[in-house]
Amino acid sequence: MTSGQTEIWHNPRCSKSRNATAFLNEAGVDHTVRKYLDQPPTAAELREVLRRLEAEPWDITRTGEQIAKDLGMASWPRTDAARDRWIDALVEHPALIQRPIVLTADGGAVVARDDAALRDLL
Repeated sequence: MTSGQTEIWHNPRCSKSRNATAFLNEAGVDHTVRKYLDQPPTAAELREVLRRLEAEPWDITRTGEQIAKDLGMASWPRTDAARDRWIDALVEHPALIQRPIVLTADGGAVVARDDAALRDLL
């Protein structure tokens, strides 16, 4: 994560991610783009993002993806004891991370699935 600047975890193949990037550009928000599939987060970074989102790893997991199905994630417990297992899976398979995630310099964060979420954050 870049300190002092807004950052977007971006997947250029995702229309919601492209829309969020365009929103930031149009709003004149100085930001960096992290192609998180090419530069996956570490477990520590993911824990920090989850803290900022006030979310659990299963809240930002794309459980409908084939990788999640292959791993059997739908049956994984959603408990504190299983939290590290979920985080490890997201680090190993970043395509499972819901996108885009926008992180602001002031510590805010949102899964920016629509413009309203971004407006609320900014």
